[in-house]
Amino acid sequence: DSDRTGQRDRLPGRARTQRPGARPLLHRRFTVRPGSDGARSSRGLRHANETGQASLRLAPRPFPPVSLRREWYAACNSHSRDEVTFACRVAPGAGELADLRAAGANLGIRYALNDGAEFVLLLNNDTTLDPAFLAALVQAAASRNDGAAFCPKAYFYANPEIIYSTGGSVSIWTATAKQIGRGQLDRGQFDRVATRDYADGVCMLIPHRALDIVGFLDEDYFAYWEETDWCARARAEGLRCYYIPDARIWHKAARVQSPTNEYYFLYRRNALMFVRKRGTRVHRVVAVLVHIFIYGPRYFLIHPGKIGRLPAELKALRHQTSNQQPRRPFL
Repeated sequence: DSDRTGQRDRLPGRARTQRPGARPLLHRRFTVRPGSDGARSSRGLRHANETGQASLRLAPRPFPPVSLRREWYAACNSHSRDEVTFACRVAPGAGELADLRAAGANLGIRYALNDGAEFVLLLNNDTTLDPAFLAALVQAAASRNDGAAFCPKAYFYANPEIIYSTGGSVSIWTATAKQIGRGQLDRGQFDRVATRDYADGVCMLIPHRALDIVGFLDEDYFAYWEETDWCARARAEGLRCYYIPDARIWHKAARVQSPTNEYYFLYRRNALMFVRKRGTRVHRVVAVLVHIFIYGPRYFLIHPGKIGRLPAELKALRHQTSNQQPRRPFL
């Protein structure tokens, strides 16, 4: 079944050598002091940004924002025990990927791995970061060989003490994913390291060794559920996804708070696609029936003003029940 083929089998190999003639289009350095305990980060941490217009900030002492119009990654090297120097560069050829989410992330990941990265950080461009977040994630990854992905405690930017996500759980029977802790006031109830079904894609650190086992993001998803799918594939390989509470970020989440019909369509289509790829025919039938006869009617009875999203939801259901293959925007 081609739907169940891992991205590892469809993407080019991940050579560790630099591509001949590759050169950055932009280069900028800045320094982060992650905390008194020092950053035990390994040589060559990389950041593969998910969208084109990038703006990265560190709180509470932000450096001037880095704004790029193209895909980029940041290289991290420890030059001393208490500071980490990043180098932000534009990946060659990434200009044409301004808003191709999974494909753009894969391009950044591939470029970073070719350059010898030991870790990859996937990070949304509408986030504000605590200075110690990176050290906490890297330390956790370095001490857990079974880790596939590591995610921080994420808050809403507009409500800095309200939790956005601590990672999530997923049900293949209902094609639903739940961000654990979302909307709750942080009272310390999520202050312990824990395993999750998936690391939230707003920020996830992935060791090179996990990418060697699992492969790249599945570009069929384009946007939404691609990190859930990757984490499911990792768990099938015996790896785990960890939530690290000492790492903290704040997410603006503008699209989620003001969703469009494009968002509704992609999210529902990809949720059902996840079941088709990672579940059985029984899972797929049950998930579609649950959405048609339970979740859909209940939602519109409770939220009649949201009836405008119905065409997008029906389009997504029709797309999956007709077994249509998604058009891949890149590669």
